[in-house]
Amino acid sequence: MASCLPSTSPSSFSCSQKSSFRTGKNVSLLFSDAEKRYVSCFSSNKKLNFMDQILDYIEGGPKLRKWYGAPDILPKDGSISEDDASPEEDEVRDAVLVTDGDNEIGQMVILSLIVKRIRVKALVRDKRAAMEAFGTYVESVVGDVKDGSFLKKALRGVRAVICPNEGFLSSVESLKGVQHVVLLSQLSAYRGTSGLQAMINSTARKLAEQDETVVMASKIPYTIVRAGLLRNTPGGKQGFSFEEGSASQGSLSKEDAAFICVEALDAVPQRGIIFEVANGEENVVDWKECIAKLMEKGE
Repeated sequence: MASCLPSTSPSSFSCSQKSSFRTGKNVSLLFSDAEKRYVSCFSSNKKLNFMDQILDYIEGGPKLRKWYGAPDILPKDGSISEDDASPEEDEVRDAVLVTDGDNEIGQMVILSLIVKRIRVKALVRDKRAAMEAFGTYVESVVGDVKDGSFLKKALRGVRAVICPNEGFLSSVESLKGVQHVVLLSQLSAYRGTSGLQAMINSTARKLAEQDETVVMASKIPYTIVRAGLLRNTPGGKQGFSFEEGSASQGSLSKEDAAFICVEALDAVPQRGIIFEVANGEENVVDWKECIAKLMEKGE
């Protein structure tokens, strides 16, 4: 499993072939000068530099954990007990659930959320490995999403869901209480392939179609980011194209894809929007303005 780790490259935050979960490094070690360059290349607000933010995290200690809402001691088996949450009517929904915390792009999404000081929950397969990688910055949960009881507990306190990989939405029965779903979809890219590649992508394409159908049929506001073919290239180095057909013909950096999903979180549509994106020539200076225009066009 590839993972999102700082590389030795002086110019990018790239995807290492070695899993961050297997290194046993905690989240403070994942934040390097390389990641500072990765995040700052997207940011238009430079009032507080990225390294200062990370130092705040590292030095925050117990105060940060208290502010962040993460427990001092978490279950080793990843289970969620009945006592972990308040009654549903009293709960505060301030967390974002990443549906695949083991996925390469999922880990990129998680890191971007942590930098934004957003409370993060993540579905993972290995609770202990997730704890070693992210510490208490992420509330990692393990279980079968097809189990309604587990899913209900996993969604406690969750206001939005980011799906970085296909297959989640078509597997669950209900996302009750969720206010926004951001789905990273490669459906356009899959449809743009032919021959052997189309055969290889057939299962993923079917899942992507099912996910899009499910989220569009739901009553939850949704944002579907139809990305071009995802590639392991440095993020923030290229412009973008949001034109119709760009996703089926072009490609998109995985880092850029993760960043766009996080930026789309706060732009909640009344019903739902779908937009295509690939790396291209357009230089995006203000992402809030960019997504607002895409929403206006889409709705």
